[in-house]
Amino acid sequence: MRLPLQIIQLGAAKVNRMEQTLDISSGGVCFLSHETIEVGDRIEYVITLSASNPPVRIRCLGKVLRSQSQDSFEAPFEVAVTMERYQFVSPREAASFAAA
Repeated sequence: MRLPLQIIQLGAAKVNRMEQTLDISSGGVCFLSHETIEVGDRIEYVITLSASNPPVRIRCLGKVLRSQSQDSFEAPFEVAVTMERYQFVSPREAASFAAA
């Protein structure tokens, strides 16, 4: 399932990177990335369920399990992360992520 994914924190660093999911389950997410991500890093990310109106956003906390290079024109890395905790995000809070 292809959905927008925004990375807002990697380890201790605040970031603002937009990526796209490849697969999502109750335990984690696999996504394409333009940059490598260190295995074992903590990650905070927001998934947008774009088919809904207004869009539903889910803020997730997890850990990077895999980051491997791939032969793709879309993005050079495939990353798998856990979904250890999650919460639905209000539209006001989602706007603050976009401004970061």
